[in-house]
Amino acid sequence: MLNFQFHNPTRIVFGADTLPELAHLVPPTARVLVLYGGASADKNGTLAQVRAALGGRVAHEFAGIEPNPSYETLMEAVAQVRREKLDFLLAVGGGSVIDGTKFVAAAARFEGEPWEIATSGGSVIEQALPFGTVLTLPATGSEMNSGSVVTRKATQAKLAFMSPLLYPQFSVLDPTLTFTLPPRQIANGVADAFVHIVEQYLTYPQGGMVQDRYAEGLLQTLLEIGPRALATPQDYDVRANLMWVATQALNGLIGAGVPQDWATHLIGHELTAQHGIDHARTLAIVLPSLLEVQREHKRDKLLQYASRVWGIEEGDEAQRIDAAIDRTRAFFERLGIDTRLSAYSLGREAIEPIVAQLEAHGMTALGERQDITPAVSRRILEGAL
Repeated sequence: MLNFQFHNPTRIVFGADTLPELAHLVPPTARVLVLYGGASADKNGTLAQVRAALGGRVAHEFAGIEPNPSYETLMEAVAQVRREKLDFLLAVGGGSVIDGTKFVAAAARFEGEPWEIATSGGSVIEQALPFGTVLTLPATGSEMNSGSVVTRKATQAKLAFMSPLLYPQFSVLDPTLTFTLPPRQIANGVADAFVHIVEQYLTYPQGGMVQDRYAEGLLQTLLEIGPRALATPQDYDVRANLMWVATQALNGLIGAGVPQDWATHLIGHELTAQHGIDHARTLAIVLPSLLEVQREHKRDKLLQYASRVWGIEEGDEAQRIDAAIDRTRAFFERLGIDTRLSAYSLGREAIEPIVAQLEAHGMTALGERQDITPAVSRRILEGAL
């Protein structure tokens, strides 16, 4: 039975040449910290446009947020916020910068040990600084949701958290800012968005006809434009649709009222934490094997996925499910993403430490039915060798 509430307060400003809107979106009296990653935001002129739009506001900058934002780095930004008495954050970057900014927003006003924000899943957050985002890499949907993932290097822990207080006030989405991104980042973005949708769709029927069709449309769009985004990097329409799909993939709507999985992400987080593999690439490693291991539990939705997304109608049920899983893997490979642990020089010896970390982090009952135990996670990883 479909039953849900949906609320998303983030204002989206979408289109080319929208960065000047920051002049109206950021409060005129704000004391701003602009957070970003590497030098690309400066080299491609994005930061110059941000600075111009902020005008005479007090504005400080914090650079160096990593692709997997680390607690250690983010705590330096928290110290800067407190030291300079800053009261508004502006993330300029992709999902990692936005996720990191969410942690800073919560930690700057947190009175205890800030790592508890992550270990509690966000339940301890009682207040947070306001913030906005300028999206430069379509992938995670963090620009329109209240979730974040951060890593503590000292313990190799990569944990997710969320809070209603961590929705961006606004997000500026200018597809032209993605034109100069490296192909690897675009491929990762396509894969990340694809798996976000699958995690909310490939579970079991719940009567969410609108959510199902919405998810299927988003998946089909990615199948169509993913390779084109790599082949024609300055095609505005392609990049605009990719940016919008990635945002829609995780703004909460397609998952409202329906069961959700997220085991692929949680297993993938441990791969990133222990071996530094790009987040999206861990998803491409784990998902096909997870679908194979869980095929009986996901049977109805896998058949629906095979038919509606891939157009697979020939063969018996087992053959159609096989074909859908095979085509999913092939799609990632077509993007240039390897889908086997062996391609990353990892063998059977890597599996037990990952399973041990899952257990240490309480990830012992994953999936939409909470039936992915450590033993099942082991089977999934073995299937991904």
